[in-house]
Amino acid sequence: MSSSTPSHKFLLEENVHRKLYQFLKTHSFDVKLAPKSSSDKQIANISKIEGRILVTNDEDFIEYSKDKVFSVVWLRIAQNDIEALIVSFKELLEKYRTFSGRLIILKEKGWDDFKLGKEFDL
Repeated sequence: MSSSTPSHKFLLEENVHRKLYQFLKTHSFDVKLAPKSSSDKQIANISKIEGRILVTNDEDFIEYSKDKVFSVVWLRIAQNDIEALIVSFKELLEKYRTFSGRLIILKEKGWDDFKLGKEFDL
């Protein structure tokens, strides 16, 4: 990772493994956890207002437009495979720069990138 201070800010939904939170904190990212039991609308609002990349396992967020959420990283990696999650996320951070208005579907080997609110087939 770059030696400079990371500029991306993250919001992790409660269904995301806490090891990812620890990884981001350790690498000096501005990261916070979504308040427990928050609605999807409340979480999206925090992301939008604070300019935070929402990291989630929840498919509901993939249909949100850039007017409703800043950015979404939808994790498609098994939550019990912590090593694959961290390795894939680290690679995303090293190679991807512009998250604003984007939906990133993060997989074990790479990712797909879409404009938020775009219809697509899964």
